[in-house]
Amino acid sequence: MKRKNYLMIIFLALSIPAFCQTKVEKEIASAVETFKKGIVDADKNLLNSITAEELVYGHSNGKVQNKTEFIDEIISGKPDYVSVDTADQTIKISGNTAIVRHIYSAETMNNGTAGHVKIGNMLIFQKQHGKWKLLARQAYKLPV
Repeated sequence: MKRKNYLMIIFLALSIPAFCQTKVEKEIASAVETFKKGIVDADKNLLNSITAEELVYGHSNGKVQNKTEFIDEIISGKPDYVSVDTADQTIKISGNTAIVRHIYSAETMNNGTAGHVKIGNMLIFQKQHGKWKLLARQAYKLPV
């Protein structure tokens, strides 16, 4: 019986951070999910609505795009993002700016060839006119 009580206490202690997410952190996490959905669905309107006009989008290979270039590439379907998942996400807020870090994994299809991407990501969101917009993204290669 004591072991069950200890396990319950440990489980509750480990679960507390998940329940401690602030309202703003929830809004930002939702913005990240919207962004991922826009990529997978190649939804131009959704991507336009979640990204700032001043977007700077950095890839792990050093390529940097503005908003138009980024969205045009996604909706072209080259590559086609089949799924996008994130892990180990953290959110730090400073005023009207939020820094999101996570591990980004994606399954892609490019000219009939399946691919897999796993990189680190840092996203910077800024509250503009009452909505969180992606202002900058920098991907980086993970250590082997």
